[in-house]
Amino acid sequence: MATYQDLLAQKQALEAQIEQARATEVAGVLEQIRALMQQYGLSPEDIAPRRRRGRPADAATGPAEKTALPPKYHDPKTGKSWSGRGRAPAWLGKRPARFLIPQE
Repeated sequence: MATYQDLLAQKQALEAQIEQARATEVAGVLEQIRALMQQYGLSPEDIAPRRRRGRPADAATGPAEKTALPPKYHDPKTGKSWSGRGRAPAWLGKRPARFLIPQE
């Protein structure tokens, strides 16, 4: 029966043979790929296109136009208004009903 040290030595020898075989085969495969790319007129972008970040741009529809919301609250002293979305302004205070714009 082989000892632990003998098995480790065999493992290292096998790993060296594996690396050598891989290096030899990879060189041949790369040559085949280059030959096929040249034969068919392919570029690296044809094989592996670059990925873009974010959502793909849709040519048919552009970005939706954002329209401002109508104001719901109005401060008569300063003339400022607020649509009711986002952080409430300080002038609104604790009783926002007094600044509410009547709906038509």
